[in-house]
Amino acid sequence: MALSARLVRRIARDFPEPGSAAEAERLLDGVPDGTERVGAAVVLYARGSVPRLRCAIELARSDWRDVLAGAGLADEDWPSRLVAELGTEPPRSPGAAGPARPE
Repeated sequence: MALSARLVRRIARDFPEPGSAAEAERLLDGVPDGTERVGAAVVLYARGSVPRLRCAIELARSDWRDVLAGAGLADEDWPSRLVAELGTEPPRSPGAAGPARPE
């Protein structure tokens, strides 16, 4: 799964031991659904533990809704919870590629 910048920041914060953030990112490739919401739920559920991360991934594989519930991202307020847990994406730099502005 493609990881957003804010999810990568959260992984680095939650998995500070040498090599554990890289391991977490590698393991997240096995997350079904591939959305930021499910990936974030797995990371939040793990609470910085690689063994719990593995368990969360297995839980997501059996029924991804269970990991959403376990991480508090199953309710209607999940978008605001993601912002509270992960922050917002940094603003794009002026030189970043994107849609052309009308002249």
